[in-house]
Amino acid sequence: MSEPIRQVGVPISTRGERVRADLILLAVAVVWGSGFVGGRVAAAHMNPFVYNGARFLLGALTLLPIVGRRLRALSRTELWGGVAGGIVLLGASNLQQVGLQTTTAGKAGFITGLYVIFVPLMVAVMWRKLPPWPVWVASLMAAAGLFLLSGVVSLALAPGDAWVLAGAVLWAVHIVLMGVMVPKTDLLRLAVVQFAVCGFLSLGLGVVLDPDPFAGWDVAWWAVVYNGVLSAGLGMTLQMIGQRHAPMTDAAVILSMEAVFAALFGWLLLNESLATVQLIGCGLMLTGMLLAQVRAVRTAPT
Repeated sequence: MSEPIRQVGVPISTRGERVRADLILLAVAVVWGSGFVGGRVAAAHMNPFVYNGARFLLGALTLLPIVGRRLRALSRTELWGGVAGGIVLLGASNLQQVGLQTTTAGKAGFITGLYVIFVPLMVAVMWRKLPPWPVWVASLMAAAGLFLLSGVVSLALAPGDAWVLAGAVLWAVHIVLMGVMVPKTDLLRLAVVQFAVCGFLSLGLGVVLDPDPFAGWDVAWWAVVYNGVLSAGLGMTLQMIGQRHAPMTDAAVILSMEAVFAALFGWLLLNESLATVQLIGCGLMLTGMLLAQVRAVRTAPT
């Protein structure tokens, strides 16, 4: 048997570990995609800081019974890594939610998904090592698919686009940060810390900045519960598990599939239509995802 390979941002991985990691990340994309339904409802009725604060605190509470007494063994790396992750989540989630108030959901989805390009750029700069060419091709195909899927007919900038773009950069930073942290930490302890930090800071900002911070709670409470337990508590924890054996660049391509599942759930639950060009976009994204994985899985040992 040949020696296992090491890729930027992940420990040595066998073929089986790599396939399992990819499937876990694909499951995360499904969970995050389904959460867009609740996120759209919350954006129309709730203060964005209160919404994100409540859902991330709920995500932390969801994990506490599982972590249990292990939280007492929290290391300094997990503490400060969780604080850093929580601050990045604070910025990414709230910039996206604020931007959604003054731009279209389709354009916001496309701009947010540009983290699929930002991640390999960050990896190239930070590690001074270019990802393999299939990753670049896959990333560009995913970005093109996002553009078609978003239904954007004009690239004229709306006021919220800059906020969403800044959020996309921070989502990319979070993927890179988790790629660095997960091999060194207990994932559940790291998740609890970063969810709690993001939740408390976000909720605090909402209470300070909004004279009526809890308006709309009676309409969108279910979105908080769904995205707190599933998108945050389950989805982001699985993201960290998957990134134990998947390179940051490949993880970004797979996670960008959340846009496809968001469109699918929007079609199923919100009666949103999918035009032919959007279906082509879905196909491009799927092809890009498969291209990013084929070379890595083939070259990994059994």
